Amino acid sequence: MLHTRASLLLRIRDPHDGLAWGEFVRLYAPLLHAYAMKHGLQDADAADLAQDTLRNVLRAAPAFVYDPARGSFRGWLFAVARNEVRRSAHRRVRQVAGTGDSDVRAMLDEHPDRDPDPAEWDHEYRLNLFRWAAERVRGEFRENTWQAFWRTAVGGEDAAAVAAALGLTVGAVYIARSRVTARIRREVQAVEGDDT
Repeated sequence: MLHTRASLLLRIRDPHDGLAWGEFVRLYAPLLHAYAMKHGLQDADAADLAQDTLRNVLRAAPAFVYDPARGSFRGWLFAVARNEVRRSAHRRVRQVAGTGDSDVRAMLDEHPDRDPDPAEWDHEYRLNLFRWAAERVRGEFRENTWQAFWRTAVGGEDAAAVAAALGLTVGAVYIARSRVTARIRREVQAVEGDDT
């Protein structure tokens, strides 16, 4: 299981540490937004939910004591986000409940209030963390190196086909893939700690 690096959690306890908060927001806002979208919110509402969740974290951060024995920070953030999704769903239902419109009823039936799955949250977190780390390191590599990595590791293309398309040897494709993967892994570890 991945754990948020304790040093980042300590740094966000200071609401004036703009660098820590900037990094925290870049890391978690896309996750919160995607989570809200998966639970039936439109883009603007999902952005509001992410902002509300981050505001709750900001309010709670000064008193937050990281204790891995009590659970992960990500688990706590999941609970906060889940509660925000539920509040949002209840607000939407209250706003449209009195219309009697059958189209509104159909919309509500399409988006049943279901309990979010922690495994889904963890999967989204991992995808978000990968995207974040890949974006941070992409500029460190030549385009051919990046394409060799991306097309084989992410796109699932055959290494020989990628090598031919990029004018590289198959060995060079594997080396590029390994170098980029190792660099992304280091970036993830810088945020998550050594227990990834």
